[in-house]
Amino acid sequence: MTDLVTAGETMLRYSPPDGERLERADEFAVHVAGAESNVAVAAARLGLDTAWLSKLPDGPLGRRIADTLRSHGVDPAVTWADEGRVGTYYLEPGGRQRETAVVYDRADSAVTTATVEGLATDRLDDAAAFHTTGITPALSATLAETTAALLDRAQDAGATTVFDVNYRAKLWDAAEARATLSDLLPAVDVLVVAQRDARAVLDYDGDAEAVARDLAADYGFETTVVTRGSEGALALHEGAVHEQPAYDADDSRPIGTGDAFVGGFLAQYLGGGDVPTALSWGAATAALKREIRGDVALVTPAEVRAVTESDAGGIGR
Repeated sequence: MTDLVTAGETMLRYSPPDGERLERADEFAVHVAGAESNVAVAAARLGLDTAWLSKLPDGPLGRRIADTLRSHGVDPAVTWADEGRVGTYYLEPGGRQRETAVVYDRADSAVTTATVEGLATDRLDDAAAFHTTGITPALSATLAETTAALLDRAQDAGATTVFDVNYRAKLWDAAEARATLSDLLPAVDVLVVAQRDARAVLDYDGDAEAVARDLAADYGFETTVVTRGSEGALALHEGAVHEQPAYDADDSRPIGTGDAFVGGFLAQYLGGGDVPTALSWGAATAALKREIRGDVALVTPAEVRAVTESDAGGIGR
């Protein structure tokens, strides 16, 4: 049985050296980057058997993505296309006075034409859980339909469905996102949402607990996780509220932190841990990711455990 199957787009990220501007850079570091595959990598490194569903062009760039994920312990269940392209994005690191800049170049990537019939959905037949994010339906009308079909297929197969809202304003506006996501949420068992996205996109206001309770009441989620950045995260599960502060960490490499949190959370949530333990592993994995270059959390269980057992943060219980 596969513990976790994820689905979505994975790109190549190009970053100039720290302090160099994109417009003047003549060399770039290249990283493999995608929200859903980031989650799969983190969860795999923390002990889960994971697979990633997607569509890639059959060429050297597509093979680089698949080979990289495989090297991290993720099974890339890829549909290979004769046309289309690999999406890319450019990241210019910021600092105290300048925010990190992201420039997407992902239009017409191969994955935007992926249909549920064309993906390796047989991997869902024995999966314990399926995960995707709000980035995937934002990429094309076809992918919005595919996302809905994948969630339904996973639920029909008995898998726990996990959805991270993961709103990207550069991909669609809040009103469009709300209309699409509201149709997807009834097929979701575990929701992860940033408090800011719950307000701006889903139109749920109030503190994190109020947001979690209102969302659970409307959609019947098994577990609702509301993340709050530097203030940590809160989870509502079976009527009980669990809170987790953030662990202290260097904040110089924030890209992928949210995906690291979800991967760490799911490693325990699906691996038999209770919700408070899952939250602590999510927070610890996120903290470690902030000190690692690239988009993926290249962590070990021992490292995560060491953070959760330190005095830098943790659960008071």
